[in-house]
Amino acid sequence: MSEQQATSPAEPRKGLSPRKKQRISRVIQYAVLVVILVVLVALADWKAIGESFFNLDVAGKGLPELFTVALRNTVIYTLSGFVLGFVVGLVLALMRLSSVAPYRWVSAIYIEIFRGLPMLLIFLMIGSLPLAFPGFELPGGVYGSAALGLGVVSAAYMAENFRAGIQAVPKGQLEAARSLGMPHMRAMVSIIIPQAIRIVLPPLTNQLVTLLKDSSLVLILGVTAAQVELAKFGNDESSTYANPTPILATGLTYLLITIPLGYVARRLEARQGAGR
Repeated sequence: MSEQQATSPAEPRKGLSPRKKQRISRVIQYAVLVVILVVLVALADWKAIGESFFNLDVAGKGLPELFTVALRNTVIYTLSGFVLGFVVGLVLALMRLSSVAPYRWVSAIYIEIFRGLPMLLIFLMIGSLPLAFPGFELPGGVYGSAALGLGVVSAAYMAENFRAGIQAVPKGQLEAARSLGMPHMRAMVSIIIPQAIRIVLPPLTNQLVTLLKDSSLVLILGVTAAQVELAKFGNDESSTYANPTPILATGLTYLLITIPLGYVARRLEARQGAGR
């Protein structure tokens, strides 16, 4: 090799850099998306879409019952199921962490069963209780049955959330409370559980959103016009007027609740992440 060849600068690499390739790929993806949107806009029958999904006359016929009846019942079903699930889930979490083996077994069996069964099947079983127990009736009628169905399933998920939250609290706090003479249960109730609840607030908020959507299964219990929730109300109105606008209105009503709750859950998760 000659001295001139040894001292010559290195030849520039041929081809595109990975960053340029990524930019080109991104531009192509955006271009394809724009083309798809333009084609959809061009082919859509906007008059038919407006009459079918944005018919204000049909939407107005469902007011104010959409909010005063359907939304109110949905909120009642959701909150009652959430409260029951919260209480039972917390008890199950404490049983799961207990030093008494039978408590752990009962809790584990409950959690595995109700996390593995579909919510639809639970409501079908609750609706069949009068067949197995003639004359048996849950307090509150449909409202009590809805709270039971939503609560027993959500309790299984909340129990695992609570267990994770309790285990995330430093053990030294419980030991310090016991060293001061505080009984174990009082230390759990006064010190550990409040901190655990704050830790698991984001997943609990997500569970509330899930319950809100699952409340649509209450229709299986056979509800009256005064007991309908959002999904059944929208379906009934759509069938009455042969127009899907009420279904869209129902969906938007769900979003009025789920989107703010989702935002709250994300904020709580971000705040906890920043505090670590």
